[in-house]
Amino acid sequence: MSYLQDFLRNLDLSALGSLVVQALAALICIIFHECAHGFAADRLGDHTARNHGRLSWNPLRHIDPFGLLMMVVAGVGWAKPVPVNPNNFKHPKRGMALTALAGPAANFLLAVICLLIGNGLISLGQNIVTGTAAASVFLFFYRLILRMAVLNVGLGLFNLIPIPPLDGAKVLFSFLPDRVYFKVMQYERYIMLGLFLLVAVGGVFDDPLNACIRQVLRWLCILTGFPASILGL
Repeated sequence: MSYLQDFLRNLDLSALGSLVVQALAALICIIFHECAHGFAADRLGDHTARNHGRLSWNPLRHIDPFGLLMMVVAGVGWAKPVPVNPNNFKHPKRGMALTALAGPAANFLLAVICLLIGNGLISLGQNIVTGTAAASVFLFFYRLILRMAVLNVGLGLFNLIPIPPLDGAKVLFSFLPDRVYFKVMQYERYIMLGLFLLVAVGGVFDDPLNACIRQVLRWLCILTGFPASILGL
């Protein structure tokens, strides 16, 4: 019992709260991204995701544990890819491109929604008494909304990088001849390993990606009227 008491006494509740906010925000962003892929493919004629039970908001159907961990730690990560069969599209390459674009587009849309909600929370927060339980709950959701806005922009931009298996590659490669397009797609998983090394070990995309995230967030703050200074911009 004394060990448990010591652990609880030394527990940094602030750090724990930040970790919970980061993990929950990452989970919501990733699920929203993958569901957007699935719903887009379904509307375009490929029902593979539906048949595999992936048109669901149940996080257990989408989580890749290591991808979620990377999202929490590094700000970029992934979920289990939504299964898509391009042969079910009337125009396979176009269908793949539109399905790919749906994920980042959904993230940018969710970022806008989060900033709009953030505006409402700023007004609401003026009427909440500091130090109360209501203030603690309010602060948690406020931090969650802001973190979701940032992570959604980061996830959307990262996936637009034109390197397989990211969504940007599927859009760019849709302009290639069919023979070249499907040949490249065969090596997608091997290119993914190289991409992981670039991100996790080399940090190749850190500086340009962070600069892009900050610029897009500035534009979205202008669009929504959210104070950019709150996000440190």
